[in-house]
Parts: sequence; C-alpha cells; structure tokens
Amino acid sequence: MRSRGVNLVANAMAQSADHIRSFFRVLRAELAFYVGCLNLHETLTEKGEPACFPEPHEAGTDLFTADGLYEGCLSLTLEERVVGNDVTADGKTLVVITGANQGGKSTFLRSVGLAQLMLQAGMFVPAVSLRASVVNGVFTHYKREEDPTMEKGKLEEELARMSDIAEAIGPGCLLLCNESFASTNEREGSEIGRQIVRAMTETGVRVFNVTHLYDLAHRLHATQSDHALFLRAPRGKGGRRPFKLIEGEPLSTSYGPDLYRRIFGLDDDPPIRAGPRR
Repeated sequence: MRSRGVNLVANAMAQSADHIRSFFRVLRAELAFYVGCLNLHETLTEKGEPACFPEPHEAGTDLFTADGLYEGCLSLTLEERVVGNDVTADGKTLVVITGANQGGKSTFLRSVGLAQLMLQAGMFVPAVSLRASVVNGVFTHYKREEDPTMEKGKLEEELARMSDIAEAIGPGCLLLCNESFASTNEREGSEIGRQIVRAMTETGVRVFNVTHLYDLAHRLHATQSDHALFLRAPRGKGGRRPFKLIEGEPLSTSYGPDLYRRIFGLDDDPPIRAGPRR
C-alpha cells in the first residue's frame, strides 16, 4: 500500500515538474521574442529610423496604406538611413511595381511582406504609419537562380512552385511575386503571369507583383486599372536611383543608357536611346 501511494505521489510530482518546465520553456521563448523586439526598436531609433505601431483591420477589407515604409533588415546592414515609400492601396487587390533596375522594387516588396508579418505578430513596423487589413496567410514567389540542385528547367520549376502555392492559398491571403516567369520569353511569361494574377484576384487574394515584363504590366493596366495600383521606380538624373516609388503607368523603356554607362564607365548620357523591352 505504501509503494502504491508513493507511486501515485511520484507520478503527480513528475507531471507537475513537466508542466512547470514546459511553462518556463514557453516563457523563455516569448521573453526572447519581446527582448528581440526591444533590441530591434532600440537599434532603429538610435539610427534615426521611424517606427510605429500599426493600425490593423479585419480580414477582407483590402486595406494597405503606409507612410515612410522601409525595409528594416536593409536598414540594419547600411550605415545611412533607408529611403521609405508612401503607398495608398486601400481597396486595391493588385499592386504592380515596375521601373528601372536597382530602383528599389524588390526592396519595397520585402518591406510590404515584413510589415504584414510584424503587424500580425503584434509588433511595431518600420514606417511612419501603417494601416492594413489582417490576412490569412503570406505567400511569396520569387525567381530562383539556377543551381546544381535543380532537377527541372527554370520555367518548370517556377510553375511547380506556383502550383504548390495555388493549392495552399485562399481568399484573404497575400501573394508577393518578384519577377515571376522571367525565365521564358516576354510573350509567354506575360500570358502566364496575367492568367495567374487574374485567377488570384478573382478568388480574393491580394497580389503585389514586381515585374520587368512590359507586356504583362501594360495589359494589366489596360484591363484592371480600376482595382489595381501601379507603382514605378523612376530613373533619376544621370541614371541615379532615388529609390522612391511613384504612382504611374508602366513604361516601355529598358533604360539601356544606364547599362551602357555602367559597362563603359561614362558620366554623361551616351548617344543612344532606350527602346522598348524585347
């Protein structure tokens, strides 16, 4: 009888110890998250970067308005401050970003994804202000460079990843695409991208799409401008990049003079003109 009693007490003690240990393990992880948030906020504010607590709204409202939104991870790797962007995409299910190479398009896309994740984690966001609706999931489709581990062609690999996304994504989700389907010719890539964007937006998925495919951007601008926002990375004077996106329809220029200047090391504009992308 004594042994049975001791066994019951030992089991109760062991269960209590497991529960207490699990509690402190979870507490340590949560405290580490909050300490990380404090360290990040302190680092950004010491650098003079803005940070704010966002204004979340219920899912399905298609709200996304930001003032001075920037990429926090990029700010941690640079000594100077990062250029922020203002965007008003309330009621827009599609945001298309086009423009000059190295103009800040991919950086802006990352800033949107990070801001959405930080908002839904209850964190501050790297921006002057942000108002956005909660999403049911964040999905990304970025171009992938060829490497020895790839068992398929680049286009087939892109389509396979998009197929996996299509099976998992649903209404109220956010899809971030960065130069998707640029591995094929412009006509085929534009048609694939157009059909995917249309299918996603018609099923309630919000899409942010960075693309160099002029045909895709132009056709989207012609057919979906009512519920789409078009941003463009401008080319500054002398080929410099202001890294400040502006609203505007897609341009057909490929900024060939910038490539000419970079290759030949010229300071002035070369005597050639940028033509439409081929």
